[in-house]
Amino acid sequence: MSDTIAEERPRAGSMVPQPTAQSAATSPLTDTATLLRTIVECLEDSKAEEIVTIDIVGRSSLADAMIIASGRSHRHVGAIADHLEKKLREIGVKQLRIDGLPHCDWVLVDAGDAMVHLFRPEVRGFYNLEKMWEVEVPAPKPGTRSIVRT
Repeated sequence: MSDTIAEERPRAGSMVPQPTAQSAATSPLTDTATLLRTIVECLEDSKAEEIVTIDIVGRSSLADAMIIASGRSHRHVGAIADHLEKKLREIGVKQLRIDGLPHCDWVLVDAGDAMVHLFRPEVRGFYNLEKMWEVEVPAPKPGTRSIVRT
């Protein structure tokens, strides 16, 4: 007998679930909860501000969750995006897509089951995605300015 483990093949006529395009973007070992926890921890490590997680299951076919965060400047938003990309690749996220890096006003990181929006404060206030998805925005920390317009 060989030391290698043979893959178990499905029997004829058996139902084998096929991966969807959305779930194929993440490693089989990375479920949505682990992915979200990793993203939020990475954003906190990068000193992202006003991190909001929105559950969009049943409201959008794009992803299961949307995470919105702010950086203090163009450079900070770019650094957050770079750090997040490295961390997601470490945990095995495949087909990672990032848009908006040259300007870093609004960077979108598509990690399959989670979409991360990184904004400069002025841009986040202008687009106001939290209001669009009808979620409560956390109260700003003492000594900081609120960026969400009502």
